[in-house]
Amino acid sequence: MLTSIVGINWGDEGKGRMVDLLSQSYDIVVRYQGGNNAGHTVINDKGKFVLNLLPSGILRDETVNVMGPGMVIDTEHLFHETARLREGGIAVTPEHLKISDKAVICMPYHKLLDCLEEDRLPDKKFGSTRRGISPAYSDKYMKKALRMGDLRHRDALKDRLADLLEWKNLFIVSGYHHAPVALEEMMDWIDTYAMPFRDYVCDTTQYLSAAIGDGKSILFEAQLGALRDIDFGIYPYTSGSSTIAAYATLGAGIPSAQLDNVIGIMKAYSSCVGEGPFTCEMFGEEADRLREAGGEYGAATGRPRRVGGFDAVASRYGVAMQGCSSIALTKLDVLSYMDRLPVCVAYEIDGRRVDAFPIGVELAKARPVYEYFPGFGCDISGCRKASELPKAALDYVRYLEDAVSCRIQYVSVGADRDAYIQMF
Repeated sequence: MLTSIVGINWGDEGKGRMVDLLSQSYDIVVRYQGGNNAGHTVINDKGKFVLNLLPSGILRDETVNVMGPGMVIDTEHLFHETARLREGGIAVTPEHLKISDKAVICMPYHKLLDCLEEDRLPDKKFGSTRRGISPAYSDKYMKKALRMGDLRHRDALKDRLADLLEWKNLFIVSGYHHAPVALEEMMDWIDTYAMPFRDYVCDTTQYLSAAIGDGKSILFEAQLGALRDIDFGIYPYTSGSSTIAAYATLGAGIPSAQLDNVIGIMKAYSSCVGEGPFTCEMFGEEADRLREAGGEYGAATGRPRRVGGFDAVASRYGVAMQGCSSIALTKLDVLSYMDRLPVCVAYEIDGRRVDAFPIGVELAKARPVYEYFPGFGCDISGCRKASELPKAALDYVRYLEDAVSCRIQYVSVGADRDAYIQMF
């Protein structure tokens, strides 16, 4: 069984919580794109863990975890992330974690360039996390990146890095008027933070192909959501990678493999970190109350998330782009304080009602058309069956199914591992 877990909206939908839940039924969990520019928060019997780079299956001792060639890996961040897990009693070994030799290394100068560019655009920021993700992907496609497999050949890596820095400093010094990046400084960084992972690096294509041949089950874990996809998202306010399920096997290094299932993760309301159009955004006290109820702060950055009512237009588009087999609805319990539940059922653009998700200038002009549904007004965190949900909560779930044209298989009613309902 090959299943991909993907985000339907702007990211932060609760994918890590669902991957942690579902990984008990899978042998291998693979992260196939992105870097440490987003986070997955997981709460289990060992505590609360925030994962930015590592697959969420790392929290299960019996699960093998793979970081695929579609990722960009800041090894300094990985160094500290693995150290925190070990402090929390989580084993991280080469048997437990395998890193693709083809994954790109996100270098300190990528982060520097990310910051310099954001600072150059004070009033027109892209909302970057300043973690070097887009510059690293840019270098990948410019064929001017270092890859994890290069760690096996330090002398050759140093020679190539010297050439790369000669080119990169043209931008850093002449373009941004910043001090040049020094080769020895970068080699010290590599020796300190990258070389410790040399024994984790392998041909993950070969490993995963053999695993499929042996009948192993694989869970593919995406970062962010469909609306942050570099091709199909709210460009240019997107990530630098492909966040959709169709990229899962490619980004994992096994492009000939075929997915069996795609489970889309979708919140019972909307949230968004970063810049760009967010049609259903709430403001003021209304937004503050929802943000606090849902704990809506970025797991990677700590930034307050923008929040709003459920956006049926954007979610229907996300479900279609992901090709979802079913949906996992998260954070339904957060809405228990609301007297009525807002749903953005359409957009208004230049006086026209629009039901299809627009891109570009039209999206920036869109205004929400709301309908309101009765609130359920009680704590549902103890519910474990659909029949235990209040009628208003169950009616809301059924409405969302119809709104996005996809069945909801799981409903999360709390942060704990067992706080969910399987609907079918």
